[in-house]
Amino acid sequence: MLGHSHATSGALAWSAAAAALPLTVLTYPAMQSGNIRAVDLVMGTFLTAGAALLPDADHPSGTISHVLGPVSHYACKGISAISGGHRHGTHSFAFVALITYGTWAGEHWIGRNFTLALVFFLLALAVRALNLAPTGDNVKAWGTVVILAACGAFAIDHWISDKPAWLPFSVGLGAFAHLIGDCLTDRGCRLLWPLKIRTRVPIIDHTGNKMETLVLVPLFALGTLALLFYTITHQP
Repeated sequence: MLGHSHATSGALAWSAAAAALPLTVLTYPAMQSGNIRAVDLVMGTFLTAGAALLPDADHPSGTISHVLGPVSHYACKGISAISGGHRHGTHSFAFVALITYGTWAGEHWIGRNFTLALVFFLLALAVRALNLAPTGDNVKAWGTVVILAACGAFAIDHWISDKPAWLPFSVGLGAFAHLIGDCLTDRGCRLLWPLKIRTRVPIIDHTGNKMETLVLVPLFALGTLALLFYTITHQP
């Protein structure tokens, strides 16, 4: 799937989770009433959209590779070599568990600096994937991404806590949504990596086809907006 498809699927997954009250109570333990602050809902939507790009860290030519210029490109090349190539180690349940735990550990062991750095990176991914900056791999493209993500992180700094309980969930959920999306393609994913079993339900016969761009992405976007509206307007 394309980057913007993954991003919108992550946003949809977050808005759907936020609309489910029992899950909301577990995800936001500090909110005993089960209410979600509108600002948390919006932050979570964008950050989960960005997190939905994380499994493609094994793709040196993917959206994530160009988000921070040469830094992200060479990082993706290294991750690809370590994980066994595209759609191997980073496209598995093990990876989802790793980054979820890693987010929790970073929050608790490093603190606010880790949280804000992660927020910046996830926003950069969302900006790039949702085509909110110029395309390409030149300085103008990734420089614009950096500026917009930095502005977003500066704004979020005023609202987000040092150890937001929902952030590990957001990161894991976004990555999981990515795996589900790639399982809808003919190539599928090795969800149980390092086992060689591939899971696939080939609704999308090739990346960027009409089913993906004209049907799934608009449905993801409309579903996200509808669920956000429902959650905001139906809180006690």
